[in-house]
Amino acid sequence: MVFTLTFNVTIIVMKIKKSEVTMFLIVLLSFLVGAYFYPQMPERIASHWDYRGEVNGEMNRFWGTFLMPMISLLMLALFMIIPRIDPLKENIAQFRKYFDNFIVLIASFLFYIYILTIMWNLGIKINIIEFMSPALGILFYYCGILIENSKMNWSIGIRTPWTLSSEKVWDKTHALGGKLFKIVGIISLFGTFFPDFAIALILIPIILVTVYIFLYSYLEYRKEIVR
Repeated sequence: MVFTLTFNVTIIVMKIKKSEVTMFLIVLLSFLVGAYFYPQMPERIASHWDYRGEVNGEMNRFWGTFLMPMISLLMLALFMIIPRIDPLKENIAQFRKYFDNFIVLIASFLFYIYILTIMWNLGIKINIIEFMSPALGILFYYCGILIENSKMNWSIGIRTPWTLSSEKVWDKTHALGGKLFKIVGIISLFGTFFPDFAIALILIPIILVTVYIFLYSYLEYRKEIVR
């Protein structure tokens, strides 16, 4: 019985991806950073900024310090579960290396934002929006890479009623969507150099691309059923 239990635990450990271990270590680091700086944090912590980089949201010290690590931990659990329960998990396996890189990138992005938040609340008054622009640019660009390589599934990618109804529509939508997300990523990077327009350079392209891709998938599906 002991041997069976040990064997089962070993199998589970072997199935854990390096990317999941890396994300776990980043999440653990965020909790340790939070615990270290907690005594130095103010009673009210700035947690949200407007388009001008001015604070417009606060939390108490506990939630302001540990909410982001908690969110990261929940996302880790979600990222571990999705590829294992998706009805088309065999398709996910075909682009799993891109998804694994995405997991690490998301963890790094959240940790980066967390550090910016701690810096601000410790008195280092940086322009949060300006510093977020390059991080979002990299994230959007890699989303394009992930989208381009995604195979049809129920959890990852551009999931509209029409991409999920036709593999051909899925492939065409993701081929185009990947390119557009890369462009969005490049545009977002310019927010670093033009902080006054950073929010516009981030939000406007992503909204336009999202709406366009949604309509594109519908029109491509209509073309297919008409033939």
